[in-house]
Amino acid sequence: MAKISVMNAEHYQWGDACDGWHLLKQDDLSIIHEKMPPHSSEVRHYHVFSRQFFFLLSGEAIIEKDGEEWTLYPQQGIEIPAGTPHQIRNECNEPVEFIVTSQPPAHGDRVVVKKVKSISHVTL
Repeated sequence: MAKISVMNAEHYQWGDACDGWHLLKQDDLSIIHEKMPPHSSEVRHYHVFSRQFFFLLSGEAIIEKDGEEWTLYPQQGIEIPAGTPHQIRNECNEPVEFIVTSQPPAHGDRVVVKKVKSISHVTL
């Protein structure tokens, strides 16, 4: 088994010029190193089957989890259960790097949702 790093892992881009590297890509588990440039964000979404754990390596990130916002600093993490709407944002002037672990892998298991301020704004 070879060592894995961002230098030799499968790379992809997502969102607003964000980068991801597949550190472990298996049928039952995914571990990804991601990097977000300053003032970028992911769309708010949830995963039907996948539960995730975000662990911050550097920078400062805001994770909105089911309507509640959490600020993460290096060496802190948060779990996102399956079915929970969430979004990660970098509102700072420095890049953010983090590890996201998904079980099972979250690719292909994403439903985009909008944050609703009140039920009176919902159109059916």
